[in-house]
Amino acid sequence: MERIYNFSAGPAVLPREVLEQARDELVNWQGCGMSVMEMSHRGKEFMGIAAQAEADLRELMAIPANYKVLFLQGGASSQFAMVPMNLLRGKTSADYLNTGEWSKKAIKEAKQYGAVNVVASSEDKNFSYAPTQDHWQLDPNAAYVHYTPNETIGGVEIFWTPDTGDVPLVADMSSTILSRPMDVSQYGLIYAGAQKNIGPAGLTIVIVREDLIGQTVPGTPTMFDYQIHADNDSMYNTPPTFAIYMAGLVFKWIKARGGLKAMEQHNIAKANVLYDCLDASGFFHCPTAKDNRSRMNVPFTLKDAALDEEFLKGAKARGLLQLKGHRSVGGMRASIYNAMPIEGVQLLVEYMKEFEKQHG
Repeated sequence: MERIYNFSAGPAVLPREVLEQARDELVNWQGCGMSVMEMSHRGKEFMGIAAQAEADLRELMAIPANYKVLFLQGGASSQFAMVPMNLLRGKTSADYLNTGEWSKKAIKEAKQYGAVNVVASSEDKNFSYAPTQDHWQLDPNAAYVHYTPNETIGGVEIFWTPDTGDVPLVADMSSTILSRPMDVSQYGLIYAGAQKNIGPAGLTIVIVREDLIGQTVPGTPTMFDYQIHADNDSMYNTPPTFAIYMAGLVFKWIKARGGLKAMEQHNIAKANVLYDCLDASGFFHCPTAKDNRSRMNVPFTLKDAALDEEFLKGAKARGLLQLKGHRSVGGMRASIYNAMPIEGVQLLVEYMKEFEKQHG
Protein backbone atom coordinates (compact mmCIF):
# COMPACT_ATOMS: atom_id res chain seq x y z
CA MET A 1 0.00 0.00 0.00
CA GLU A 2 1.28 3.46 -0.88
CA ARG A 3 1.69 5.83 2.07
CA ILE A 4 -1.45 7.65 3.17
CA TYR A 5 -1.84 11.24 4.41
CA ASN A 6 -1.70 10.96 8.18
CA PHE A 7 -3.57 13.76 10.00
CA SER A 8 -2.96 12.27 13.46
CA ALA A 9 -2.29 14.65 16.35
CA GLY A 10 0.49 12.39 17.57
CA PRO A 11 2.30 10.17 17.03
CA ALA A 12 2.23 12.20 13.87
CA VAL A 13 3.49 12.19 10.32
CA LEU A 14 7.26 12.15 9.85
CA PRO A 15 9.13 13.39 6.76
CA ARG A 16 9.34 10.64 4.18
CA GLU A 17 12.98 11.47 3.50
CA VAL A 18 13.78 10.96 7.18
CA LEU A 19 12.00 7.61 7.29
CA GLU A 20 13.81 6.45 4.18
CA GLN A 21 17.21 7.43 5.59
CA ALA A 22 16.43 5.65 8.84
CA ARG A 23 15.37 2.59 6.84
CA ASP A 24 18.62 2.60 4.90
CA GLU A 25 20.67 2.97 8.09
CA LEU A 26 18.58 0.69 10.26
CA VAL A 27 20.74 -2.44 10.17
CA ASN A 28 24.17 -0.91 9.72
CA TRP A 29 24.51 2.74 10.74
CA GLN A 30 27.18 4.44 8.61
CA GLY A 31 29.26 1.28 8.30
CA CYS A 32 29.70 0.65 12.03
CA GLY A 33 28.16 -2.81 11.74
CA MET A 34 25.18 -2.28 14.03
CA SER A 35 21.90 -0.43 14.32
CA VAL A 36 21.50 2.75 16.36
CA MET A 37 19.05 0.72 18.45
CA GLU A 38 21.90 -1.59 19.47
CA MET A 39 24.52 1.03 20.31
CA SER A 40 25.75 1.75 23.79
CA HIS A 41 24.55 5.19 24.76
CA ARG A 42 28.07 5.83 26.07
CA GLY A 43 29.83 4.65 22.94
CA LYS A 44 31.49 7.18 20.63
CA GLU A 45 28.98 6.50 17.83
CA PHE A 46 25.90 7.40 19.80
CA MET A 47 27.62 10.17 21.77
CA GLY A 48 28.33 11.75 18.40
CA ILE A 49 24.69 11.35 17.27
CA ALA A 50 23.39 12.99 20.45
CA ALA A 51 25.89 15.84 20.34
CA GLN A 52 25.03 16.61 16.72
CA ALA A 53 21.30 16.51 17.42
CA GLU A 54 21.72 19.02 20.24
CA ALA A 55 23.95 21.26 18.11
CA ASP A 56 21.42 21.28 15.27
CA LEU A 57 18.52 22.04 17.61
CA ARG A 58 20.51 24.88 19.19
CA GLU A 59 21.19 26.29 15.74
CA LEU A 60 17.58 25.97 14.56
CA MET A 61 16.13 27.67 17.62
CA ALA A 62 19.08 30.02 18.32
CA ILE A 63 19.25 28.68 21.88
CA PRO A 64 21.50 30.88 24.06
CA ALA A 65 24.57 29.35 25.67
CA ASN A 66 23.16 29.74 29.20
CA TYR A 67 20.35 27.27 28.47
CA LYS A 68 20.59 23.53 28.93
CA VAL A 69 19.08 21.20 26.32
CA LEU A 70 17.88 17.96 27.89
CA PHE A 71 16.79 14.79 26.09
CA LEU A 72 14.39 13.12 28.53
CA GLN A 73 11.59 10.57 28.65
CA GLY A 74 8.08 10.47 30.10
CA GLY A 75 6.38 12.75 27.57
CA ALA A 76 5.15 16.26 28.25
CA SER A 77 2.92 14.77 30.94
CA SER A 78 5.96 14.06 33.14
CA GLN A 79 6.86 17.74 32.86
CA PHE A 80 3.58 18.70 34.51
CA ALA A 81 5.24 17.46 37.72
CA MET A 82 8.89 18.14 36.94
CA VAL A 83 8.29 21.85 36.33
CA PRO A 84 6.93 22.64 39.81
CA MET A 85 9.36 20.23 41.44
CA ASN A 86 12.28 22.13 39.94
CA LEU A 87 11.03 25.68 39.48
CA LEU A 88 9.12 26.48 42.68
CA ARG A 89 12.56 27.11 44.27
CA GLY A 90 11.25 27.86 47.74
CA LYS A 91 8.15 29.74 46.63
CA THR A 92 4.66 28.48 47.36
CA SER A 93 2.68 29.27 44.21
CA ALA A 94 2.82 29.48 40.43
CA ASP A 95 0.69 31.16 37.76
CA TYR A 96 -1.08 29.11 35.06
CA LEU A 97 -3.10 30.12 32.01
CA ASN A 98 -5.97 27.73 31.32
CA THR A 99 -6.72 27.40 27.59
CA GLY A 100 -7.68 23.75 27.22
CA GLU A 101 -7.31 20.13 28.20
CA TRP A 102 -3.51 20.13 28.39
CA SER A 103 -3.48 23.29 30.50
CA LYS A 104 -5.98 21.64 32.84
CA LYS A 105 -3.78 18.57 33.24
CA ALA A 106 -0.73 20.72 34.00
CA ILE A 107 -2.72 22.73 36.56
CA LYS A 108 -4.03 19.61 38.27
CA GLU A 109 -0.54 18.16 38.63
CA ALA A 110 1.03 21.42 39.84
CA LYS A 111 -1.51 21.64 42.66
CA GLN A 112 0.21 18.66 44.29
CA TYR A 113 3.32 20.77 44.92
CA GLY A 114 2.01 24.25 45.63
CA ALA A 115 -0.79 26.73 45.16
CA VAL A 116 -1.90 27.49 41.60
CA ASN A 117 -3.17 30.89 40.55
CA VAL A 118 -5.14 30.59 37.29
CA VAL A 119 -4.37 33.95 35.69
CA ALA A 120 -7.16 33.60 33.12
CA SER A 121 -9.30 30.89 31.54
CA SER A 122 -11.20 30.37 28.30
CA GLU A 123 -13.36 27.59 29.70
CA ASP A 124 -16.33 29.98 29.59
CA LYS A 125 -16.43 29.52 25.81
CA ASN A 126 -15.45 25.85 25.69
CA PHE A 127 -11.76 26.70 25.19
CA SER A 128 -12.37 28.19 21.76
CA TYR A 129 -10.05 31.17 22.28
CA ALA A 130 -7.09 32.39 24.34
CA PRO A 131 -7.49 35.32 26.77
CA THR A 132 -5.27 38.28 25.86
CA GLN A 133 -2.78 39.34 28.50
CA ASP A 134 -4.78 42.42 29.50
CA HIS A 135 -7.24 39.95 31.05
CA TRP A 136 -4.61 38.04 33.04
CA GLN A 137 -4.27 38.41 36.82
CA LEU A 138 -0.57 37.79 37.30
CA ASP A 139 1.02 37.35 40.72
CA PRO A 140 4.38 39.18 40.89
CA ASN A 141 5.49 36.73 43.60
CA ALA A 142 4.78 33.61 41.54
CA ALA A 143 7.62 31.17 41.03
CA TYR A 144 6.84 31.01 37.30
CA VAL A 145 4.09 31.53 34.73
CA HIS A 146 3.01 28.48 32.71
CA TYR A 147 1.04 28.44 29.46
CA THR A 148 0.37 26.19 26.49
CA PRO A 149 1.02 28.09 23.21
CA ASN A 150 -0.91 25.50 21.20
CA GLU A 151 -3.72 23.37 22.58
CA THR A 152 -3.70 20.26 20.40
CA ILE A 153 -7.27 19.21 21.19
CA GLY A 154 -9.05 22.55 20.81
CA GLY A 155 -6.84 23.91 18.05
CA VAL A 156 -6.14 27.16 19.92
CA GLU A 157 -2.75 28.79 19.30
CA ILE A 158 -1.18 31.86 20.90
CA PHE A 159 1.13 33.63 18.46
CA TRP A 160 2.50 36.26 20.87
CA THR A 161 4.87 35.78 23.78
CA PRO A 162 3.51 36.76 27.21
CA ASP A 163 5.37 39.45 29.12
CA THR A 164 5.92 38.17 32.65
CA GLY A 165 8.62 40.57 33.76
CA ASP A 166 11.13 38.95 36.10
CA VAL A 167 8.95 35.89 36.65
CA PRO A 168 10.20 32.98 34.48
CA LEU A 169 7.90 32.01 31.62
CA VAL A 170 7.31 28.27 31.08
CA ALA A 171 5.75 26.87 27.92
CA ASP A 172 4.42 23.46 26.91
CA MET A 173 5.36 23.65 23.25
CA SER A 174 4.65 20.02 22.36
CA SER A 175 2.52 20.82 19.32
CA THR A 176 4.06 24.09 18.14
CA ILE A 177 7.82 23.72 18.63
CA LEU A 178 9.83 24.05 15.39
CA SER A 179 6.76 25.25 13.46
CA ARG A 180 7.88 28.89 13.56
CA PRO A 181 10.72 31.04 14.91
CA MET A 182 10.67 32.06 18.55
CA ASP A 183 12.93 33.91 20.98
CA VAL A 184 14.11 31.33 23.49
CA SER A 185 15.64 34.04 25.70
CA GLN A 186 12.12 35.20 26.63
CA TYR A 187 11.46 31.86 28.35
CA GLY A 188 12.74 30.29 31.51
CA LEU A 189 11.82 26.80 30.36
CA ILE A 190 10.35 25.17 27.27
CA TYR A 191 9.28 21.55 27.09
CA ALA A 192 7.86 19.43 24.31
CA GLY A 193 6.92 15.84 23.61
CA ALA A 194 8.62 14.75 20.39
CA GLN A 195 5.78 12.94 18.67
CA LYS A 196 4.39 15.90 16.72
CA ASN A 197 7.11 18.04 15.09
CA ILE A 198 10.32 16.44 16.37
CA GLY A 199 10.31 12.66 15.96
CA PRO A 200 8.82 9.45 17.29
CA ALA A 201 7.16 9.09 20.68
CA GLY A 202 9.46 8.37 23.61
CA LEU A 203 11.57 11.53 23.62
CA THR A 204 10.86 14.74 25.52
CA ILE A 205 12.85 17.92 24.92
CA VAL A 206 13.48 20.36 27.77
CA ILE A 207 15.23 23.70 27.20
CA VAL A 208 15.89 25.38 30.54
CA ARG A 209 17.84 28.41 31.71
CA GLU A 210 20.75 27.27 33.87
CA ASP A 211 20.02 29.52 36.85
CA LEU A 212 16.59 27.93 37.32
CA ILE A 213 17.81 24.41 38.12
CA GLY A 214 19.39 22.81 41.17
CA GLN A 215 16.78 23.79 43.81
CA THR A 216 14.20 21.00 43.77
CA VAL A 217 11.40 20.59 46.28
CA PRO A 218 12.14 18.09 49.10
CA GLY A 219 11.50 14.51 48.08
CA THR A 220 12.04 15.04 44.36
CA PRO A 221 13.06 11.72 42.77
CA THR A 222 16.52 11.69 41.22
CA MET A 223 15.06 11.11 37.75
CA PHE A 224 12.89 14.23 38.11
CA ASP A 225 15.81 16.56 38.90
CA TYR A 226 16.85 18.68 35.89
CA GLN A 227 20.27 19.29 37.47
CA ILE A 228 21.02 15.56 37.49
CA HIS A 229 20.22 15.28 33.79
CA ALA A 230 22.15 18.45 32.94
CA ASP A 231 25.23 17.27 34.85
CA ASN A 232 25.14 13.93 33.02
CA ASP A 233 24.45 15.26 29.48
CA SER A 234 21.01 13.60 29.52
CA MET A 235 22.64 10.21 30.11
CA TYR A 236 22.15 9.62 33.81
CA ASN A 237 20.14 6.60 32.67
CA THR A 238 19.84 5.05 29.23
CA PRO A 239 18.17 7.72 27.08
CA PRO A 240 15.69 7.01 24.25
CA THR A 241 18.54 6.49 21.80
CA PHE A 242 16.64 5.73 18.61
CA ALA A 243 14.19 8.59 19.19
CA ILE A 244 17.13 10.99 19.64
CA TYR A 245 18.66 9.70 16.41
CA MET A 246 15.37 10.23 14.56
CA ALA A 247 14.99 13.71 16.03
CA GLY A 248 18.46 14.53 14.79
CA LEU A 249 17.45 13.53 11.27
CA VAL A 250 14.36 15.74 11.50
CA PHE A 251 16.48 18.69 12.65
CA LYS A 252 18.69 18.28 9.58
CA TRP A 253 15.60 17.97 7.37
CA ILE A 254 14.29 21.29 8.68
CA LYS A 255 17.67 22.96 8.24
CA ALA A 256 17.87 21.74 4.65
CA ARG A 257 14.51 23.36 3.94
CA GLY A 258 15.47 26.80 5.17
CA GLY A 259 14.98 26.54 8.91
CA LEU A 260 12.10 27.79 11.01
CA LYS A 261 11.26 30.83 8.88
CA ALA A 262 10.68 28.54 5.91
CA MET A 263 8.69 26.12 8.09
CA GLU A 264 6.47 28.97 9.22
CA GLN A 265 5.66 30.01 5.65
CA HIS A 266 5.00 26.38 4.72
CA ASN A 267 2.64 26.00 7.68
CA ILE A 268 0.82 29.27 7.02
CA ALA A 269 0.18 28.21 3.43
CA LYS A 270 -1.24 24.84 4.48
CA ALA A 271 -3.41 26.29 7.21
CA ASN A 272 -4.80 28.97 4.88
CA VAL A 273 -5.89 26.34 2.37
CA LEU A 274 -7.92 24.52 5.01
CA TYR A 275 -9.32 27.55 6.86
CA ASP A 276 -10.33 29.23 3.58
CA CYS A 277 -12.35 26.13 2.75
CA LEU A 278 -14.00 26.12 6.19
CA ASP A 279 -14.84 29.83 6.02
CA ALA A 280 -16.41 29.48 2.59
CA SER A 281 -18.54 26.54 3.66
CA GLY A 282 -22.03 26.48 5.08
CA PHE A 283 -21.65 22.79 5.85
CA PHE A 284 -18.38 22.67 7.82
CA HIS A 285 -17.64 24.85 10.82
CA CYS A 286 -14.46 25.71 12.73
CA PRO A 287 -15.25 26.60 16.38
CA THR A 288 -11.96 28.38 17.10
CA ALA A 289 -11.72 32.18 17.31
CA LYS A 290 -9.99 33.48 14.18
CA ASP A 291 -7.18 35.20 16.11
CA ASN A 292 -6.29 31.91 17.77
CA ARG A 293 -6.64 29.44 14.93
CA SER A 294 -3.86 26.91 15.20
CA ARG A 295 -1.62 26.25 12.22
CA MET A 296 -0.94 22.79 13.59
CA ASN A 297 -4.34 21.40 14.66
CA VAL A 298 -7.54 22.35 12.85
CA PRO A 299 -10.80 21.18 14.49
CA PHE A 300 -14.04 21.32 12.53
CA THR A 301 -17.55 19.94 12.67
CA LEU A 302 -20.11 18.88 10.07
CA LYS A 303 -23.52 20.48 9.87
CA ASP A 304 -25.05 17.14 10.79
CA ALA A 305 -23.02 15.05 13.25
CA ALA A 306 -24.87 11.96 12.03
CA LEU A 307 -22.71 12.18 8.89
CA ASP A 308 -19.42 12.00 10.80
CA GLU A 309 -18.83 8.29 10.26
CA GLU A 310 -19.68 8.50 6.58
CA PHE A 311 -17.25 11.40 6.20
CA LEU A 312 -14.48 9.45 7.91
CA LYS A 313 -15.18 6.36 5.81
CA GLY A 314 -14.94 8.35 2.59
CA ALA A 315 -11.76 10.07 3.78
CA LYS A 316 -10.15 6.72 4.54
CA ALA A 317 -11.00 5.46 1.06
CA ARG A 318 -9.03 8.43 -0.30
CA GLY A 319 -6.02 7.81 1.92
CA LEU A 320 -6.88 10.59 4.38
CA LEU A 321 -6.58 9.05 7.84
CA GLN A 322 -6.78 10.00 11.54
CA LEU A 323 -9.28 12.82 11.04
CA LYS A 324 -11.60 11.92 13.89
CA GLY A 325 -11.68 14.62 16.58
CA HIS A 326 -10.55 14.00 20.13
CA ARG A 327 -13.06 11.98 22.15
CA SER A 328 -13.60 14.92 24.53
CA VAL A 329 -14.84 17.30 21.81
CA GLY A 330 -15.98 15.15 18.87
CA GLY A 331 -16.16 16.30 15.27
CA MET A 332 -13.03 16.26 13.13
CA ARG A 333 -9.46 17.41 13.59
CA ALA A 334 -6.79 17.72 10.94
CA SER A 335 -3.29 17.96 12.38
CA ILE A 336 -0.98 19.46 9.78
CA TYR A 337 2.46 19.51 11.35
CA ASN A 338 5.71 20.39 9.56
CA ALA A 339 5.97 17.05 7.76
CA MET A 340 2.46 17.18 6.28
CA PRO A 341 2.88 18.17 2.61
CA ILE A 342 0.53 20.80 1.22
CA GLU A 343 -0.73 18.19 -1.25
CA GLY A 344 -2.31 16.31 1.66
CA VAL A 345 -4.23 19.40 2.75
CA GLN A 346 -5.30 20.14 -0.82
CA LEU A 347 -6.61 16.60 -1.23
CA LEU A 348 -8.53 16.92 2.05
CA VAL A 349 -10.13 20.18 0.91
CA GLU A 350 -11.04 18.63 -2.43
CA TYR A 351 -12.78 15.78 -0.60
CA MET A 352 -14.56 18.18 1.80
CA LYS A 353 -15.99 20.15 -1.10
CA GLU A 354 -17.13 16.97 -2.78
CA PHE A 355 -18.76 15.73 0.43
CA GLU A 356 -20.54 19.04 0.98
CA LYS A 357 -21.86 18.99 -2.58
CA GLN A 358 -23.33 15.54 -1.97
CA HIS A 359 -24.76 16.16 1.51
CA GLY A 360 -25.03 19.91 2.02
